[in-house]
Amino acid sequence: MCGADTRVVLGLHRSCHERRVLTGALDLGVTALDTSTNYLGFRSHQILAQTAGDLLPQFTVSTKVGYFPGRNGGEHSLDPVRLHAAVEQAADDLGREPDLVFLHNPEHSLCAAAPYDRDVLTQACTVLDDAVKKGLCAAWGVASWDPSPLPALIDPAAPKPSVLMVRAGLLVGARTLDAADALIKVWDLDDGAVWGMSPFGGSVGAPVWARIDPRVFLRDGSRFSHVQAAFRVACHLPRVGSVAVGTDDPAHLGELVDALTGEVEERTIREYRKLLRDRSRAQPA
Repeated sequence: MCGADTRVVLGLHRSCHERRVLTGALDLGVTALDTSTNYLGFRSHQILAQTAGDLLPQFTVSTKVGYFPGRNGGEHSLDPVRLHAAVEQAADDLGREPDLVFLHNPEHSLCAAAPYDRDVLTQACTVLDDAVKKGLCAAWGVASWDPSPLPALIDPAAPKPSVLMVRAGLLVGARTLDAADALIKVWDLDDGAVWGMSPFGGSVGAPVWARIDPRVFLRDGSRFSHVQAAFRVACHLPRVGSVAVGTDDPAHLGELVDALTGEVEERTIREYRKLLRDRSRAQPA
């Protein structure tokens, strides 16, 4: 078993939750596991406890609350009572308190809550902060697929998350990257408290990865595959301390762990961010 490397988080979105994947992750030193109440048809926590309950103490486990069973598979809610109950249920189903609970995509409900959306967000954050104080989880955070509405809704007096999770990588647009940077600033988070997710925009098999060469962003790019380079670059778009990535293939996970040895050209990253912003400004509103 390799030494623990918390820069890679095994994400279980779209995962089959197979035990061999978890043991493979541990062999590689990947000891952070990320799931959600709504993964695997709202059964992720129970399946983990059933198939790998003895392995879970070897992981730091993060999960998310905000989606609930409903019509068409699920519904989103920031109702304080439902959020609190979801945190309690997560601990019961996992057989242990989560190390980290994210407020999952709060933007999903906030637009519908206008003009009281700031109050709704503050109440949701307060629920998770209280859950930490009650010992239902060790820490709480915010996971946002589209963080652009959030910076304007932050109440400086509201509880602040310990971790922010946002999309990361070459396929993330300027608007999302800038919003992530704004949240990092307003919550005064260091790099280690920021996680990236979906570094490949959904799939390493997407045609885009055959058309572009992410190795140009690395000083020693020739040592790596396009997929490895894209993963390494995701740690800098935006700058994050960890990246959650989903896979059911331990060999693929091992390739991504190896990619962390790559050195990123910071100047090329800055130039790319500038190009993204310039293109965004040039597009019609």
